Amino acid sequence: MWASVRRYEHDPELAERLSKHADEIKAAISGVPGFVSYYLIHDGSDTVSITVAQDQAGVDRSNEIAADWLREHAADVPSSVPHITEGEVLVTTSG
Repeated sequence: MWASVRRYEHDPELAERLSKHADEIKAAISGVPGFVSYYLIHDGSDTVSITVAQDQAGVDRSNEIAADWLREHAADVPSSVPHITEGEVLVTTSG
């Protein structure tokens, strides 16, 4: 598996916009071949999204979809360029 973490620093409005459109975003990203899961995290300041896919191609495609969605639906929201970290998932567990 492969994961991508996108951190938008100091963007509380972005988290609000994304959460209001959660169903639309989930539908777009979950259609990516190899999609496993998606998470949206807001810590009061930063907005972080995490996507897990079966391979790097799936994660890369989800990043493209996310960027396209933001350009189309959230261009009016002040947003930083995301810091993207991605790589192979080495250990997983679920409870």
